[in-house]
This record gives sequence, structure tokens and C-alpha cells, in this order.
Amino acid sequence: MTEQEQILKLREELHKHNYNYYVLNMPAIPDQEFDMMMHQLQDLEKLHPEMADPNSPTQRVGSDLNNEFTTIQHKRPMLSLANTYNRQEVSDFYERVKEGLQGAPFQICCELKFDGLSISLHYEHGRLVRAVTRGDGTQGDDVTQNVRTIKSIPLLLPQDGGYPEEFEIRGEVLMPWTSFERLNEQRAGKEEPLFANPRNAASGTLKSKNSIVVAERGLDAYLYYLLGDDIPVDGHYQNMEAARKWGFQVSKAMKLANTLQEVYDYIEYWDKERKNLPVATDGIVLKVNSLAQQKSLGITAKSPRWAIAYKFQAEQAETILRQVVFQVGRTGTITPVANMDPIQLSGTQVRRATLHNADVMAQLDLHVGDHILVEKGGEIIPKVVGKACPSESASPKINFIGYCPACGSKLIRYEGEAAHYCPNETGCPPLIVGKIEHFVSRKAMNIFSLGPEIVESYFEQGLINNPADLYTLRAEQLLNADKSNAISVNNILISIEESKKVPFERVLFAIGIRFVGEIAAKTLARYFGSMEKISTATLDKLIQVNGIGDVIANSIIKYFSDQKNISFIRRLKEYGLQMQISQEQQEAKSDRLADNSIVISGVFTHHSRDEYKALIEKHGGKNVGSISGKTSFILAGENMGPSKLEKAQKLGVRIMNEDEFLQLVGEV
Repeated sequence: MTEQEQILKLREELHKHNYNYYVLNMPAIPDQEFDMMMHQLQDLEKLHPEMADPNSPTQRVGSDLNNEFTTIQHKRPMLSLANTYNRQEVSDFYERVKEGLQGAPFQICCELKFDGLSISLHYEHGRLVRAVTRGDGTQGDDVTQNVRTIKSIPLLLPQDGGYPEEFEIRGEVLMPWTSFERLNEQRAGKEEPLFANPRNAASGTLKSKNSIVVAERGLDAYLYYLLGDDIPVDGHYQNMEAARKWGFQVSKAMKLANTLQEVYDYIEYWDKERKNLPVATDGIVLKVNSLAQQKSLGITAKSPRWAIAYKFQAEQAETILRQVVFQVGRTGTITPVANMDPIQLSGTQVRRATLHNADVMAQLDLHVGDHILVEKGGEIIPKVVGKACPSESASPKINFIGYCPACGSKLIRYEGEAAHYCPNETGCPPLIVGKIEHFVSRKAMNIFSLGPEIVESYFEQGLINNPADLYTLRAEQLLNADKSNAISVNNILISIEESKKVPFERVLFAIGIRFVGEIAAKTLARYFGSMEKISTATLDKLIQVNGIGDVIANSIIKYFSDQKNISFIRRLKEYGLQMQISQEQQEAKSDRLADNSIVISGVFTHHSRDEYKALIEKHGGKNVGSISGKTSFILAGENMGPSKLEKAQKLGVRIMNEDEFLQLVGEV
């Protein structure tokens, strides 16, 4: 057997084992043997680059290349479903179908409504060629490269499988509970914002520009609708059973109902049983089974007449409130949390639930001993949504606090915000640790060797009390008695030293001026050029900067009016951090695009989208995401979105290609 033949044979076997493991949950070989086969295939593919295939099993690990998603027009619109929340509305739907079919017999296919991100998969000659998100229903984003990393989605279908030469199959990309909990544990460890629920996590992951990230997060997919010009049979249920045989993961919960009562029985069963599923569901989908009858019933402007979604009520449980505690977040946000008798929600035991803020607490009118209702509803943090009965407790009403529980400072509440904050940024322990963790984060100083646990440990040991102290750390302070951590200590010190090369705009972001995010920091740095000029800028001067309003401007002025912050900045400067934009940036800067608001759309040849955005800022322009009458022009590449093109033409906005743009800014 030639090496080329070995490649083809290994691919076929690995695709089969992927299906056995991820779809059937019936692995036929040990993991070690699978890994050995995968490594063998990788080695052979390196020797034979002419055999490259995007659908090879080796491609499921993803790529660190930056994906730029192009907009694809759906061949068939992806309509949303009308929602219903009670049995009467289900009955009304059933009667409308009966009336629309003029009394002809019909069946309803009952399916679980998975809580994820809708996807359309296109296959030609048994090969995955394209994967597109729902988008606005008429067009979506091409996420093929990311979808190839989802192991339950077949890249190649078995030969002679009886499938059409060309077809589309739709379904839901989702994140299983186990993957979701693991991801949030990792994010919590890095002090990154947690995903609220698996759907948000799946959506954010699938739109990642790095497919390695997608591969690592363990997405899954269930398919639920087959479309094409040569579909096997008239029955939707039967078509999905065929798709299962072709290698697609189709829910085994699908069932045909011949009467309305059978539909009710299905809903009642899964309203309870869904809590035991490995993925999130939020309802039931009811579809007329016959494709011919679906076509006869037709669609409205927004949704099909032959299908409806029944939404489950969010799961609630009753318990007794025992205590309310107040937590101080990393940015100073004060969050009230209810401690209560343990209850079961969505398969987990819950003892704590958020009360959100002072306004919510006031509305709930809580007392120790109250019988409260707690809801999870897919959220990672359970929440108190009300009381099961009026308060009978003799305990006094629980009021929101006025002072920080960590440092005793009087709390403040900014106009237009619901949360209260501790203002003691330089003296409140949780805020100090939070500021240091923000300072070392990837988008700030990128001191990647310092995780949250190490930062907290150094703070508790008194080694660091603000970010500037990082630059005074010495190896002898950090080494264990037996020096077993010598390698990690060396990495930390090297990373700290390397951070001195981080450009000024990221230093400005890292110092943590309230409301000055990554974009505002970059804008301010390029407008003023140095920390000194920003620190002495007046309110009038600050609000002249695009995107800088009164709130940000006043926050900057307040920050630099505090002598502690001035001393902190002075120390950073002494330690060698960048306090002005580089000479190269100053020399390259121009005002060729001054006062221009520019939209970027499409795929480009000469530079990436991010590089074009940088060029726009470099020459004084402003990047904007949507087209309006104020848009100066659109920098358009290949496959510009049809909706953007239509809107540009309607508003008379100029469309400029790459070559014209590069000539305009003098980059050719």
C-alpha cells in the first residue's frame, strides 16, 4: 500500500471512529489507539502536502489563522418559529393546521428545542462544503472552518449512503453542560467574565476568529431539518432517520404524534425529563410531518404555518432565605447574594442566589425566614425572582448597605447605573487585587505568567500592593525554600521585564481609569500622544476627541487629580514603561482621513481587516460598524454583504475598493 493510499484509509477509519465516539457514544477502539492513528495520519500528510484536504480528521484541531467571516446569502431563508407558552396556544396551532389541510389526516413531529446557535450545513457529493449561521434569516456568516472542529458533525459521509448529491441540513450548535462548566471554571480562574448560559458560550465560541479556541471548547451539534431538491421521502421524521444513518447526530427524542393528546403527553414528559439531558433545551418544536403538507400550509412573513415552538417555563423552586451577604467585585461593584436552604435546580444543588442590586432588593421586600422563589432558567447564577407568600417573619426588612463590607468606605452610585460601587480603589483589598489582575491581563500589559491565584498570593504576602510593585519583585522573594518553583519564577520575571515594551495605548488601558476601555485608551493615546498631555488635558480638550464624552472625560480628570495616581504613574515611568506613542507611530501618523467615518466590508487581498482598521486610525479616520448618512465611504473587498451594498446605494454612500483606498492614504 502506498503512503497516499494509507492516508485515504486512515481518514476513512478515523471518520468512522469519530462517529462511533461522538454520535453513537459507542467507541470501538481505545483512545490511545485512536490517537496513534491520528498521529500517523498527521505525519503522512506532512510528507504529502499535495494530499491536503480541509475535511481530513486532522483538521478538527483548528487553526490559529485569523478567520474573517464572509456573509453568505441563504439559498432558502432560515425562518424563525412562532412561540407559544401554554396548552391552549398549542391547541390553537393544531386546529389551524387541521383547518388549513381541510380535514386531511396529518401527523405532528415532536422534537426538543435545543438552546444553541442555528446552523446550516451544505454537502455536495457527501462532503461538507459550507457552514453558515442563521444571521438575519436571509444571510449569515460563513463559519465552515470553525464548524470543521466540531467532532459530531461529519466531514465526509459514507460512500453509497443513499444521500442526495447536494443537500442542506439544519440544526443547532450547542455547548454541553460539562463543556460549559469547564469553560466557566477556566474563565473564573483567569478572572474573565463568565458566560451567562451555554447558548451565549456556544455563540461566542462559534464566532471566534481562532478555530483552535473552537476546537478546545467542546461544541456539539444536533441536526433537525433536511432540505434539497432531491430529498428521499415526503416524511420529515423519516428523512431525519435517514440522516441519522448517513452519520448525523439526530436526537433520539424525536417522535411522531397522531393526536393532540399525544402532543400534550410529549410536552409533559420532556418538561421533567429535560433536566437529565447533557445539553440545554428551552422547549419543544412541533412540525407537520409531511413536506407536501408543509408546502401546502405555506409561511407568513416571519415564520412557517406548519411549525411552532412551545417554550418551557424557567425552572423555579421554593426555599427559605437565611441571610443576605454583600460581595465586592473586582471593579468595586457591590452584589447582594441570598444564602438559603439548599434546593435542586437544573440537576444541581443550589445554596446561593443573586439579588442583583439595591432596586431589586427593595422590590422584593425581603426578611430572614421568607419563603422565596429561585429561578435558574439557563443562567449560571441562580436568581431570586419573588416570594412564595407574603412575609410572616418577625425579622426586620433587609436593606441594601451604605458602606463597603471590605474596607468600610461609603458606597457611591453613578447616575444612570443600577449598581453601587466602592470608590476606594487604592485601599480596598478586592479592588486592589482586581486592578493588578487587570494590569497584567492579555489586552493590557500581557504579563501572562501571572494568573489570578499568584496575584492574590503575592498580595496576601505583602509583596505587591499596586501594579507598580510588580517591577520591584526579585527572584529571592518568590522562590520556595527548595527552589522547586524556579522555572515559573524565572518566567514571571522575564514576562514582567518584557511588558516594558508594551505600547503606550495599552499602558493607558492597563492603569485602569474607570470607563477608559481598550478602544478609548487607543483613541486618547493617538490623539494626545503622551501620558503627560492626557494628565493635564482640560474637560473641553478631552471631549473634542471622537468617542470621548463627559463621563469618560470627567473620570480621566478625577483620576489625575488624585496624588496617589500621579505617584503611581511616576513609578511606572521610572521603571521604564512606555509613556508616549513611539517615534515610528508619530512619524507615520497623518490626517488624510481626518473627519472620515469608514465602514469595512468583505474579504481583502492586500491586507487583513484588522490591518485596514489600523491604517484608517493611523491616518486620522474612524472605524464604524454600520452604514448611515454620516458614513464617509465603505472600504469594500470581495463578497461585500448584500444588505450593506443595498443600504449604501440607497443612502448614496461611496464604495471604495482596496487599490483606491491604498492610493488615497499613500500606502502604495
